[in-house]
This record gives sequence, C-alpha cells and structure tokens, in this order.
Amino acid sequence: MASENLFDVQVDAWEYTTLGEICARGKGGVQTGPFGSQLHAADYVAVGIPSIMPQNIGDNRIIRDGIARIPLEDAERLGRYRVRAGDIVYSRRGDVERRALVRKEEEGWLCGTGCLRVRFGFDDVDPAFASFFLGDPRVRAWIVRHAQGATMPNLNTAILSALPFVVPPLEEQRAIANILGTLDDKIELNRKMSETLEALAQALFKSWFVDFDPVRAKAEGRDPGLPAHVAALFPDSFEEFAGVEIPAGWSVLGLDETARFLNGLALQKFPPRDDRFLPVIKIAQLRTENTVDADKASADLAPEYVVEDGDVLFSWSGSLECILWAGGKGALNQHLFKVTSEKFPKWFYFLWIHQHLDEFQEIAAGKATTMGHIQRHHLTAAKVVVPSALLLTEMSRYFAPLIDQIVQLKCESKALAAARDLLLPRLISGELRANMAESIVGERA
Repeated sequence: MASENLFDVQVDAWEYTTLGEICARGKGGVQTGPFGSQLHAADYVAVGIPSIMPQNIGDNRIIRDGIARIPLEDAERLGRYRVRAGDIVYSRRGDVERRALVRKEEEGWLCGTGCLRVRFGFDDVDPAFASFFLGDPRVRAWIVRHAQGATMPNLNTAILSALPFVVPPLEEQRAIANILGTLDDKIELNRKMSETLEALAQALFKSWFVDFDPVRAKAEGRDPGLPAHVAALFPDSFEEFAGVEIPAGWSVLGLDETARFLNGLALQKFPPRDDRFLPVIKIAQLRTENTVDADKASADLAPEYVVEDGDVLFSWSGSLECILWAGGKGALNQHLFKVTSEKFPKWFYFLWIHQHLDEFQEIAAGKATTMGHIQRHHLTAAKVVVPSALLLTEMSRYFAPLIDQIVQLKCESKALAAARDLLLPRLISGELRANMAESIVGERA
C-alpha cells in the first residue's frame, strides 16, 4: 500500500506504507490502554505488576522510578492490555510524540490508562528499528501536527494508525537499529554509572558529615576503617552546638556561607543580537539537561550568568532540583541558582545542598502558591558542619574524583546523543546507508 513519504529521499527497495497497515499485516495493531472504569485508584498496590502510565514514557525507554503497580489478578483480568517485548507505548495526551520501546525485562507489564500500545506481530519489522523510526524529528512533528485538541494534544488509534511508515529490508532495519542502539546503550550505561557514583558520594557524605561514623568509631575505641593518616585527622570526641552533637573542633555555618547562590536573570530583557545568542536555561532545561528548543538570550551577558558544563545548578522554585549541569553553554534564567564557592570545593556544597533538599522541597510544597519556592533565609537556616582544613583537603581525594567522573560521563553522553541525533534522520530516510555509518559509530561508542 503506497503512503505519504515524510522524507525527501525515497529508496526503491524500501516499502512506504502506514503504521496501522504494517501492524495489521502481522495481526498486531494499535490499541488503547484500559479505561479508568476498568482500573480504579484503589486498585493500585505497593507490590505487584507494573502499570505503564504516561509519566513513565521516557526517551524510548520506560521510566521505572515510582511506577504504579496492580495486583496479579487485575493484570490477568486485563490481560489484553499487557505488553510484550517489542511493543511500543505512547501517551494519549500531552507529549504525544514521546514513545518507549518495551524490552524483554518489561514483558507482561500493563499498558496503563492514558497510554496507547503499538504491536507489529510479525518478523518483517524489527521493533528496535521501528522505535528509532518513530523518534525521527519529522515523524514526531507529524504526530504532534495531527494530534487533536485545542488546549492539549490528544492521540488516538486512528491518528497513530495513519502515520506514514517506512519498511527497509529486514537486514537494513537491523543494521540501523544496531548502530543507533549502540549509542543509546552507551548513553544508558553512562546514566546508570552516574547514578551509582552519585549514590556512593551521598552515602559516604552521610557517613562522614551526618552520622559521623569515623568520629564515633574513634570515640568508642574502634577502628574507623580508614587509612591511618586519614583516620588521624578525624576527632575522637564530640561537643555541643545549639543543642546538637558535632565533632570536636568542627565549625557550623549556614549553607549560604559555604557558597554563592547566584539567582539568574529575567532573560527576556536581554534578547540576542546579530545572530549571536546563548540558549536560556530554565527549569525545563534543568530537568532534561539539554537546551533543545530553548529560548535565546544575548551572548554578551556578564560571565557569572553564563553556565558551563560542570556547574552546580539549583532550582529554588518549582521542582527544587540540584544537578551537575552537562547540557552545554547557556544563560542562567531566574528561578535558578548557579552555585559557586571560592572557599569550599564543589563536592562539598553540592552534597550539602542534597542533604537539605528534602526539607527545602517540604517548605516549597507547603506554600499556598501556584509554584512553591524557598527564600534566602532558608539557605541561612540550613546548617552545615565543616571539618578542619587539613581533613577537608584529604576528603577531597575521595569526593572530587566521583563528582568529576559524573560530569565526564554526562558530557560523553551529550556527545553520543548528538551523534545519534545527527545519524538517526539520515539513516531512517535512507539518505545515509548503514554500512557507511558503522565506522562513525565505532569511533564514538
């Protein structure tokens, strides 16, 4: 069946059809998840079968953090909505162009309320290739353009079934999926490594700065389990400060005394000039850690308002997140702090912010406003303990490499994603053939 071609290039050996037709050919199809009447809020449980909701649809992956679950008996009752490896899941509302490929370890999960499931059902389509095809910018734009709804895009089975779809020979599909998948897998590995490194840094930080484990061990005559020269720098007793115990000889400061919390600018007042600009880093960019489709601001801002890879950014309203930025050079917007210090190392104030992040989020959540926030006095009230200068220097040998490696991994992933995003539309359209792209990927991944 002939179909609209979204690309400028047309390859003779490739078939041009629609998503619905190619799914139907394999006895698959495009199907909605269960309606709300089939699954109620009271049906969700702490332990059970994961139910994929719109918020769980990431960039071609299912986001597992905080995923809702249902009892096995409900999953069996709704068996026609359970997913298989190779299915692709969409959100029916909002960011309708996002999709997630279901992997083997997610087989049997539920395509939840508010989602659509695409199933091919036969061997002429490689699901990994299909998932990359559906991530092509021109395909995503087609979906957004055709989605219905005046205030919020809505996707349905008819729209998605009508989507133009391209079917290269299976061998070519697999080659394309392998090239792009190699980059994606490396990006995902880097993400997991970054999470592990940050968790390790936070666990060690808590042990030394909150639980004071080495100090307690020495006070009780136990071996703190550290090299002798490091253990010697920890005190062996406690003293009282404002009703709480802190290690003897350590000092206490407000969080705002450890670093400069620079609030961003109202960047609409600094428009770009002469085609020179910086992408504007707002809370949305902080969450995705990239500046794709960001607003533009003047390239001539004062240097302190320019963000570089490795900077600590902290949103003081809305989501209240603190990250090590690796999304490239940009301009610091209001509602974000750029945190720097001439007195303390980056790891020190970054990890102390995270130590207080839960209480900051509670403060923001308690405000009767449309967007919760914290104020400067909350930074002053958030206390940190500071060891001796010699011990702080020795601690940096443990913490600084962890923080530096996190930034390095994030920057590497940014470069890999740029390579993927450059190759994807050219491979999917046939402009660049897979055998020509393999050497490029080999150099980067």
